[in-house]
Amino acid sequence: MAILDILTYPDPRLYKVASPVDDVNGDIRRLVRDMAETMYDAPGIGLAATQVDVHKQVIVMDLSEDKSELRVFINPRILNSCGTQDYEEGCLSVPGVYDTVTRAEKVTVEALDEHGKPFTLEAEGLLAVCIQHEIDHLLGKVFVEYLSSLKQSRIKNKLKKRQRERV
Repeated sequence: MAILDILTYPDPRLYKVASPVDDVNGDIRRLVRDMAETMYDAPGIGLAATQVDVHKQVIVMDLSEDKSELRVFINPRILNSCGTQDYEEGCLSVPGVYDTVTRAEKVTVEALDEHGKPFTLEAEGLLAVCIQHEIDHLLGKVFVEYLSSLKQSRIKNKLKKRQRERV
């Protein structure tokens, strides 16, 4: 297993749309393990393959306190959504930035697990928010795009300044 590099907003690779996984094979399972290790190390509760510069429709997620409930979504698709909720979101690709985003309150998602077995899941609350947030990554969208253009500009400038200071 390996810790992967997480792309930081506004890296243009974050806007690339991920391709469906044709075959859930050993390479995909290795990617899932590496992504999980990267997510836990960061630490975070969700990670899309796009964030580690792999443009395949793969998401890992674990909302448990003790890192014991890893969920894997391959080729996820939201079948249904209803209601709205406001939730303060953060993102491993936008470090140190948190803001309120309005999303669906409940979603029904269909995906494959790490063995290629299809499943359907009904989610609400934080799980629904995470699913929508990570699927956005696969579609080339970062959560800050839900914010005003002024906030987006401030966030970009703040993160670019941070990157310059590290060099």
